[in-house]
Amino acid sequence: MKPSAVLWDMDGTLVDTEPYWMHVETLLVESYGGTWTHEDALQLVGNGLIDSALVLQRYGVDMEAQAIVDHLTDAVAHRLRTDGVPFRPGARELLADLRAAGIRTALVTMSMRRMAMEVVDLIDFAAFDLVVAGDDVARPKPFPDAYLRAAELLSVDIADAVVIEDSPTGIAAGRAAGAVVLGVPHIVSLDDADAHDLWPTLAGRTATDIIDLHARLAKEVTR
Repeated sequence: MKPSAVLWDMDGTLVDTEPYWMHVETLLVESYGGTWTHEDALQLVGNGLIDSALVLQRYGVDMEAQAIVDHLTDAVAHRLRTDGVPFRPGARELLADLRAAGIRTALVTMSMRRMAMEVVDLIDFAAFDLVVAGDDVARPKPFPDAYLRAAELLSVDIADAVVIEDSPTGIAAGRAAGAVVLGVPHIVSLDDADAHDLWPTLAGRTATDIIDLHARLAKEVTR
């Protein structure tokens, strides 16, 4: 049996935008005389943008939280427009194969909707049935709201969906929602993140692999 839907995280899972985010965070903190290390940036991976803005305030950024979110979003969107969409290995190919197999897809991200649509609009095929973004839900990941909202809008049972994530925060959200959760590590380790399965990469993976994953784990998740 095919899963009813595959729900994709965006940053770090579908596209390799984390270096963009880290770069603009560094420039912003340094503009206020602060220091922002790679280790500092790792604590924001997978977080909601407002939560991330509050962390940046603690590092000396003297701006309102929403102003920080807007600044970072604009800067990363500019990089996407000028440098293109940096897909994670195998992600575009797997997404296209899922579409060819008739499996519904949604993008579920804590980035702002306008940022998510920048990415979607730069993909050269109809990649997603819908987008749920950070400003579409009241609570960010690790709460399950965004994944539950995607399942509701697709009219599918979340237990029949597969979530693909690259962060412990996102995996916690998918687990809390009740989906089969696949972790694909990128910048941070997922060894202790409690995904139902871990793949080192999406390269070479097809819709058949996702169907097999769901068939193997769906009953376990339901229990």
